[in-house]
Parts: sequence; structure tokens; C-alpha cells
Amino acid sequence: MKFVSYLLLNAMILGLFSISCSATKSKSQKPEPPKPIVEGPKLIGRIASIPAGGRFVLIQRYDKWEVEVGKILTTRGPDQRSANLKITGESLGEFAAADVQSGLVEVGDAVYLQHNVKPVASPASPEIPASETEKPQEDVQNNN
Repeated sequence: MKFVSYLLLNAMILGLFSISCSATKSKSQKPEPPKPIVEGPKLIGRIASIPAGGRFVLIQRYDKWEVEVGKILTTRGPDQRSANLKITGESLGEFAAADVQSGLVEVGDAVYLQHNVKPVASPASPEIPASETEKPQEDVQNNN
């Protein structure tokens, strides 16, 4: 019984100590600004075919995706090969065409869409009037 009361007393002291420590935290510390959300590359398809002599490929899409024309995709092969592909905008059914920009591709290579970092909304900053941000025009000599 004496041992149980000893444990209970220690638990109470520890609880009071932790409460007092949390109460003494300085409120002057600035909260850490939120970090941007980073999403990794998304697997969107595979190389279905590479026409002979052509510098383009057909990508078999795994799911419906809306990738704008000119967007750069990356590929990855089993032996760590990689390539950059540029979407041409031509598609038929589950296949889309892309030009090979760099690297080596083989049938079956994974195709990834790189996501951009999504910025976190920052706290409102005070507006600076345009007159304060504009620099006065200096007289610059033009050599024609």
C-alpha cells in the first residue's frame, strides 16, 4: 500500500511539473510560418510504343488526366533510365502522344507528372501604396 501511494504522489508531482512548464512558455515566440505543401510525382501511365525512327512515343494513360499541351512529363525505366517528354496534345482513347525531349525511353517505362508546389496562404500583409514602390526615373543617356 505504501508503494502505491508513493507512485501516486510521484505521478501528481510529475503532472504539476509538466503543467507549470507549459504555463511558463514565452508568448513572444513567433509561430513557425506554414511550409508549402509538396506533392511528389504522380504515376500517370506507361510508354506503350515507340515508332521506328520517330522522336515521339505513345503513352498509355492509367486514368483520365488533363495535361495541357507543352507540359513536360518524366519517365523512369527499371535500370534507372530517365527521359523528358513534351505532351503534343494528340490523343486517341487511352493513348496520348509526346515528343522525346531528352533521355532514353523503352516500352514499359513509367510516366510521371511532376506536381508543382502549392503555396500556403500567407497572413495578410499591409498594402504598400504604388507611389512608394515606384522608383523615380533617372536621366539615362541613350547611345544610338
